[in-house]
Amino acid sequence: MGLDSDGAAAPSGENAGEKSRPGWTLRSEGSRTPLTASRLLRRFVQIGLGLVLLWVGAVFWLGLMYWVVPPVSTLMLGRWMILQPVERDYVSLEEISPHLPLAVMTSEDSRFCQHGGVDWEVLRDVVEAADEDGPSRGASTIPMQTAKNLFLWPSRSYVRKGLELPVALYLDLIWSKRRMMENYLNIAEWGEGVFGAEAAAQRYFRKPAKALTRREAALLATALPNPLVRNPARPTRRHQALAGRLLARMEVAAPFSECLKG
Repeated sequence: MGLDSDGAAAPSGENAGEKSRPGWTLRSEGSRTPLTASRLLRRFVQIGLGLVLLWVGAVFWLGLMYWVVPPVSTLMLGRWMILQPVERDYVSLEEISPHLPLAVMTSEDSRFCQHGGVDWEVLRDVVEAADEDGPSRGASTIPMQTAKNLFLWPSRSYVRKGLELPVALYLDLIWSKRRMMENYLNIAEWGEGVFGAEAAAQRYFRKPAKALTRREAALLATALPNPLVRNPARPTRRHQALAGRLLARMEVAAPFSECLKG
């Protein structure tokens, strides 16, 4: 260290070189935090967008693939991942009693043959009738339920409902009505680990789905809203009453089920 002309200690060696370097600035630890947080936020946004694009691509390609390949629901995948058994034998619509698709259509989606994946009239009525606690009833069509079973999660939320709509419209666009019903009847849950009409018919009635009677079809259809509680083989009095009313409605709905016929 040396003395300048005023007697002050002059910087020497390493310290002097540091001060003379152009563009050299010192930052406190606090000044780095906003930059780090911004990078983290940007990274999270990029990951989120990547996952969304990956999901959209999966919906697009799997939707096309499921035209010829038996579909697999998210509930089935979830059970396989935790090493739980899955009962499901995929069968064509020709191998299912015609009473079952008629019963399911009448019970779940009476305008199935008329709408294009979403029943906008019913959806509007449900939204208009909703109060501060939310809608008092659902407006899910069979394409919307198929979209949920194949690509979404089972718990209720407005986010899931919002995602159901475009997927249902897409599936209804690329599949025929018969293919939609066939896929739905082969992935619908009918009990703990029981998926599809064939497995349900064997489990509850000890017969193939092709041999289901009208009453058995009505019992299976009215079990769908609560398949883990309602047992078609041992229906409660309420379950029997629901099936009886459905049988009467099936008579009226039959003329509107032309899209189910080959």
